[in-house]
Amino acid sequence: MSFRTVETEGPLRLIVVGAGGMGRAWARAIQADPDTELVGIADLFAAAAESAAQETGIPGLAVGSDAVELARRAGADAIVNATVPEAHHPVTTAALLAGFPVLGEKPVAASVAEGLSLAAAAELTGQLFMVSQSRRYHHALHRAKRRLAGLGAVGIVAVDFFKAPRFGGFRDEMASPLLLDMAIHQFDMARFLLDADPVSVSCEEYNPAWSWYAGDAAATAVFAMEGGARFTFNGSWCSPGFETSWNGSWRISAERGTVLWDGEGEPRADPEEAVAAVDDPGLEIAGSLREFVAAVRRGTEPMGRVHANVMSLAMVEAATQSAAQGRRVVIDDVLDRSYEAAIATERNADVLAAMKAWTSVREVLSQRSHRSE
Repeated sequence: MSFRTVETEGPLRLIVVGAGGMGRAWARAIQADPDTELVGIADLFAAAAESAAQETGIPGLAVGSDAVELARRAGADAIVNATVPEAHHPVTTAALLAGFPVLGEKPVAASVAEGLSLAAAAELTGQLFMVSQSRRYHHALHRAKRRLAGLGAVGIVAVDFFKAPRFGGFRDEMASPLLLDMAIHQFDMARFLLDADPVSVSCEEYNPAWSWYAGDAAATAVFAMEGGARFTFNGSWCSPGFETSWNGSWRISAERGTVLWDGEGEPRADPEEAVAAVDDPGLEIAGSLREFVAAVRRGTEPMGRVHANVMSLAMVEAATQSAAQGRRVVIDDVLDRSYEAAIATERNADVLAAMKAWTSVREVLSQRSHRSE
């Protein structure tokens, strides 16, 4: 499924929606990229938008509270949605329906049901909606995947994630801070490494006695993946000492060897073989931004297109459900229930019709996923 391209002259003109920490990081990334121009910042709180605008150092940068109105007023080509997850669906829906392509922060939405609605809205409008799953943009991750190519079928992908951040604020009060706020990165990276989607998951959450989080800050999840491989996530957000990278520490076991990656440096393979170079994907949100620009300018299929990305959020929902229910959860059951919820709650008749035309949620998502990942 193709999407509309942007054929304006000069750098791609962007507004950022959301003037919090991530919104300001996106503003800096846009300013640092010669192929993009920051033309506005929107936030429901005028003072936040004005403060973020002043921080950019751009004289007279446009600000406003309504993303679509500001994008039109500032002559933007596209919108970067860096709002809180609860606002992803309404902000992105409005932008797509107004004719703007969108680059959005992860997760795609606050729920899989909302993610399906956004996939249908993107189909309906023909606009690109790409989710910035920023930790895919790391040269060493792509090198690790390339090293797997000569080792045959992959049987096990395992990642350890052990950090001890003291964020303060909302994360300290979340019911499942690790799974809901962080694990989607490693879940998505596993899908990238395997070129496969999840089938089912068994997950257990817990909270060490010394934890400073109100909710469970540690979890172990085992996913069965398409093709028979297993992906194991073992992590904690309250484990000081010998902390892993924010990307985690990876071991990938295949039929003829193993690849190790510490999440930052060069991956190692045993047996060690020469491999072809990989293109530099850029680093984190700068890489996401670069790929988004290339996609909307040239029509190239990016990683993280909404259809391809929904399955990563489905892994999170399935894991939290498994932990809460104490049983294995089948991903298709999560998708089916989410589809029913999306159909029941969709308010736009045209988006609803687009969703009702789908014959299988997994088939719709997988068709897009296999083309873009």
